[in-house]
Amino acid sequence: MAYPGKKKKSYETPRHPWQEARMANEVDLIKAYGLRNKREVWKAASVLRMYRSEARNLLAKVAESKDGKLEGHLNTQSDEILTRLIRYGIIKSEAGIDGILSLKTENILERRLQTQVMRLGLSRTILQARQFITHGHIAVNGRKATIPGMLITKEDEMNIEYYGPSPLSTESHPERPAQVAAVLADSGTTLKAVADAKAKAAESRRPDRGGKGKGKGKGKGRK
Repeated sequence: MAYPGKKKKSYETPRHPWQEARMANEVDLIKAYGLRNKREVWKAASVLRMYRSEARNLLAKVAESKDGKLEGHLNTQSDEILTRLIRYGIIKSEAGIDGILSLKTENILERRLQTQVMRLGLSRTILQARQFITHGHIAVNGRKATIPGMLITKEDEMNIEYYGPSPLSTESHPERPAQVAAVLADSGTTLKAVADAKAKAAESRRPDRGGKGKGKGKGKGRK
């Protein structure tokens, strides 16, 4: 028995620790979604595994029933699972219980706050999105959110913004994507102008090869 208040592990580790294909896929997910370590991948996989297990049990009950339908508390359980997944945007509104079996870990990772911050254009990169969240620059429904892995509902998705007291709430802040893009555009224009000027200067200093050839020819004729 665990001590009262002691945190329990909220995920399951892989049964086989050394599987090359799985390990490579985990590394790709860490890079794509800016995760801290494999533990965050395992958490998302555990959430998906729970829903898939419930879906398989319900589909087994459907197969056992005479009319091929769920009744009573099983029907209520099916509706609750679908409503929850639709609310979080993990599956589409017209999907059935069998649609849960086709979900992947990426479907869970897409609904993380960190991913949504980048998708909404509040950060330039997925890693910067994590930095903004952990430093308290992001708010959901006006309340500061500091957990990158929290799942966001479709309703809360459009209420993600910069936290009010944060310096990033000012439009002229240099780390806002719009300001960074403007600086990069200006620097790109300046660099191009400098490169063009250097090219023109090099062209003007280049010797006239045709003139030198004529001079050499004349000298040889005189000898």
